[in-house]
Amino acid sequence: MGKIAFVFSGQGAQYSGMGKSLYDLNGAAKRLYDEAERYRPGTKAQSFEGSAEELRQTKNTQPCLYLVDLSAALSLNENGIYADAAAGFSLGEIAALAYAGAYSYADGFRIVTKRGELMQRSAEQSGNTAMCAVLKLDSKTVADTASQLEELYAVNFNSPGQTVVSGLSGSMPAFEEKIKELGGRCMPIPVSAAFHSPFMESAAGSFGEYLSGQDFSKTKIPVYANLTARPYGSDFAGYLEKQIKSPVRWQETIENMIADGFTDFIEVGAGKTLCNLIKRISKQVNVYSVEDEKSLNETVKAVKANA
Repeated sequence: MGKIAFVFSGQGAQYSGMGKSLYDLNGAAKRLYDEAERYRPGTKAQSFEGSAEELRQTKNTQPCLYLVDLSAALSLNENGIYADAAAGFSLGEIAALAYAGAYSYADGFRIVTKRGELMQRSAEQSGNTAMCAVLKLDSKTVADTASQLEELYAVNFNSPGQTVVSGLSGSMPAFEEKIKELGGRCMPIPVSAAFHSPFMESAAGSFGEYLSGQDFSKTKIPVYANLTARPYGSDFAGYLEKQIKSPVRWQETIENMIADGFTDFIEVGAGKTLCNLIKRISKQVNVYSVEDEKSLNETVKAVKANA
């Protein structure tokens, strides 16, 4: 086995009940949730029992996903499996940095809670916005098509044949029609705003101001940034501020990690979205996921068997 990377899930993967079976293991996940509950009461109920609509609101999505992401990573550690590097998709990057030691788990929860609140506010101020994933077309075609319509932007470069577009809801029908004519397909993403686009400008600025009061530490392992597709340097606050309004360079990130010797990728957190993207990016790596007790046991067994 080569080097192991943990990749932390992002928005759109959330579901009611996420994290509950990890919490019930009565280990690091339980301690993490209980500490978060003291800071933000009601987070456990939202995670374990919340409705789809409640979890779709980014002020709720982000803190809830942060906890299941980090719980999955810490549960792997409790079973003797550790990451040599990490990356996170959008909000997953907050959890990845906490795991790597840039700040405490509690500080990470406070950071992600503030991030969610600021992005929710920007979403409400910007009016009707949406995101959709475009399948079967190359990223340049998608970006060029989006640029022809009012306030639409290609924002997440996920994998070959999958690019996410963000912007005005009113521009989406015409965009979807153009994509269909080109042989592609659009899939709506269950989020509440036009993330990683200029619509998040005010949230990014306010987040940067908030982070100016946060102390950061050198990470114990490399964390690959959405902004650059390369490991973080020392400008944590600057990268995190810009990340909110900038594209996620996920395909490039994974390609760089593979070039740097990473052969085993474990998605930690809700769903298997990142697993599926990584499989499209490369057929030469091993991909696993952990989101609950069952997948934890399966992944621990498989990884140890390949060691």
